[in-house]
Amino acid sequence: MLPPTRTRNPALQLAGQTIQPGTRSQLNLELPTLYTHTSTTLPIHVIHGRRSGPTLFVSAAVHGDELNGIEIIRRLLSHKTLARVSGTLILIPMVNIYGVIHHSRYLPDRRDLNRSFPGSTSGSLAARLANLLLTEIVEKCTHGIDLHTAAIHRSNLPQIRANLDDEKTLSMAQAFKVPVLINADLRDGSLRAAANELHIPMLVYEAGEALRFDEISIRAGVRGVMNVMRFLKMLPKTKSRQTTPAEPYIARSSSWLRAESSGIFRSTKPLGELVNKGDLLGDITDPVNLQTIEIVAPAKGLIIGRSELPLVYEGDALFHLAKFHDPQQVGDDVESFQESISNLENQQSLQII
Repeated sequence: MLPPTRTRNPALQLAGQTIQPGTRSQLNLELPTLYTHTSTTLPIHVIHGRRSGPTLFVSAAVHGDELNGIEIIRRLLSHKTLARVSGTLILIPMVNIYGVIHHSRYLPDRRDLNRSFPGSTSGSLAARLANLLLTEIVEKCTHGIDLHTAAIHRSNLPQIRANLDDEKTLSMAQAFKVPVLINADLRDGSLRAAANELHIPMLVYEAGEALRFDEISIRAGVRGVMNVMRFLKMLPKTKSRQTTPAEPYIARSSSWLRAESSGIFRSTKPLGELVNKGDLLGDITDPVNLQTIEIVAPAKGLIIGRSELPLVYEGDALFHLAKFHDPQQVGDDVESFQESISNLENQQSLQII
C-alpha cells in the first residue's frame, strides 16, 4: 500500500513507448546514420518509480570526449537504491554518440552540440540532435543534471555551475555537496539555457579531464546525483555515521591565468590548492635558450582548473583561480572533501549524503 503522501505514478510516454510504473527500460532513439550507412541510436535508460515524484534527467557526453559522466551513469544504473525511486529518473549516458565514437568534443559537422540548442528538425546534424534531446527528453522533465569535464588537456576540480540566483537551482546545487559552486552565466545555445527557457532547474557538474577517467570526480559525481535525488525526495534519506559535509561555497569571481610566453610549462600546484598573492604556481621555460618565466598568483584564491599539457603557446590558459569571501575555509573544506571521496572503498559507500 502506498504512503498517503504519495500517489501511484501514471504510465510514462517516452520515445513512442509506454513505460509502466515500477519498471526499468532501455530505449533507443533513432539518429541519422553514419556515412557508412551504419544505423545509430541514442541510448536512454529510464527508471520509472511506482510512486509519483519529480522527473530528473541526467545527461553525459554532450561533448563526446568528456567521459567521466558515462562512467557516473554506469555506476548509477548498478546502484540497488534506485529500485526505490519515486518519480522518474532518465539517464542519457552518451548524448553526442558521434563524438564518443571519434574521441571528439564536437559532432562530425564540427559543431558544438552545447551551442546548438534548442535546435530544429531541419537544420544541421547538431541542430537535429539538440532538438531531439530537447523535445523527447528534456521537455518531459522537472529537473536536470548535465555531466561534464574540462576541455582536452585541462582538468577541473569537482564543481557545480548553475544559475545560483534562482532559489530552486541554488538548493539543488547545495544538495549536490561539492565544496565549490560557480554562479555561471547562461550561454546562448547551451542545454542549460534551453532548460532555463522551460523553467527547469538544472545543474552542470564539471570535474576531471577530457578523454580520461578520474576516480575522485566519478565518485563525487555519483554521490552528488544521489544526494540531489534525496533532496528532491526521489529517494529515501539514509542514516549515515559519516560527518555531514560542510556547506558549499559560492565563488565571488573566477578567472584564468594565461601564459605570458610560449614554451614548456611546469606546474607546482595541484587542483584544489589554496594560493596566496605572489605564490609561485609554476614556470614556462624556453627549450632553446632555457630562459624561464615564473608564473605567480595575482591574488589569493583556489585553483579550480589547470592545464595538463606541458607544451603551451603565449596566451594559453594555465590556471583557473576562484575567489571566495573566506578562501582559507574553502581550501580546508576542499581538502576534507577530497579525503572523504578517496576513502570511499566501494559503490555501497556512495549512499552517504
